[in-house]
Amino acid sequence: MVTSVAPMVTSVAPRVESLASSGIQSIPKEYIRSQEELTSVGNVFEEEKKEEGPQVPTIDLKEIESEDPQVRERCRQELKKAATDWGVMHLVNHGISDELIQRVKKAGQKFFELPIEEKEKFANDQVSGKIQGYGSKLANNASGQLEWEDYFFHLIFPEDKRDLSIWPKIPSDYTEVTSEYARELRRLASKILSALSICLGLEEGRLEKEVGGMEELLLQMKINYYPTCPQPELALGVEAHTDVSALTFILHNMVPGLQLFYEGKWVTAKCVPNSIIMHIGDTIEILSNGKYKSILHRGLVNKEKVRISWAVFCEPPKEKIILKPLPELVSETEPPLFPPRTFDQHLQHKLFKKTQDGLSN
Repeated sequence: MVTSVAPMVTSVAPRVESLASSGIQSIPKEYIRSQEELTSVGNVFEEEKKEEGPQVPTIDLKEIESEDPQVRERCRQELKKAATDWGVMHLVNHGISDELIQRVKKAGQKFFELPIEEKEKFANDQVSGKIQGYGSKLANNASGQLEWEDYFFHLIFPEDKRDLSIWPKIPSDYTEVTSEYARELRRLASKILSALSICLGLEEGRLEKEVGGMEELLLQMKINYYPTCPQPELALGVEAHTDVSALTFILHNMVPGLQLFYEGKWVTAKCVPNSIIMHIGDTIEILSNGKYKSILHRGLVNKEKVRISWAVFCEPPKEKIILKPLPELVSETEPPLFPPRTFDQHLQHKLFKKTQDGLSN
């Protein structure tokens, strides 16, 4: 009897990139998802071409601060409808230059083009709690399943909370470009939070204040690198989840992969040029007492093209703020849908629930 021996043992989780480039024809069992999860996992390029059925809305922000109150209000109402109905949207005319966005993408791409041993110099150590840096997912659910992706994770704003020592040194403009993007994105987050507040009948600065304001709202960037996969119909780049953030902003390299669970079906997001995808996260869903939605989503992979996305999670501080539905949005007919929790308690609650779900499957 011949027993197969693993070719090498590493102290870190094997990088998905090295698995993908090793020439394997079938993926290791820990990457194979359950039958239930694989419902409607099809060819993502075919899925993206579909014109029938619901489509993720595109919101034009050009007039969000228009001098004309009627024009401004129309723009806000469109944003409100997308946040209420979908909780995700393509933002166009968002005010961040395409030139800067291309530079951000190029810098991240250059880092991931480095040999794996170079990237390992920036490896995180999740077990010891050092979560910033280069990594791959460790199994954090009872089923022990893994996702078909590697990533680079780091806090990019406020600037005084960054740890630049773990940021990529190659390419040389990485820090400059990413810092500029973080500042622009922070401005955009304020603009969005302001409009979302007004649409709930609150003061303009209310939601921003509730998530920590300029000093405390953290912007965490995760560059997701999804290598090509020999059996994309069995794997997921990212399993189904909702974001815990207040808002999430996503760029990608125009390779489809994002799917949203809308009205009981998985809908594949189109690749919209010069857009930023924005998710409403759990934090805003809680504060708005469920008026704004945090939508379940996942990432598919494919055989032909590497997919890269740049997700920036705008998160409140872990302990300082109690997240609960705002009193103005609660009444006898609309009781609070969520119990009071800190952001950290909300995270732990989700993790615990996921573990329980894994054990019961």
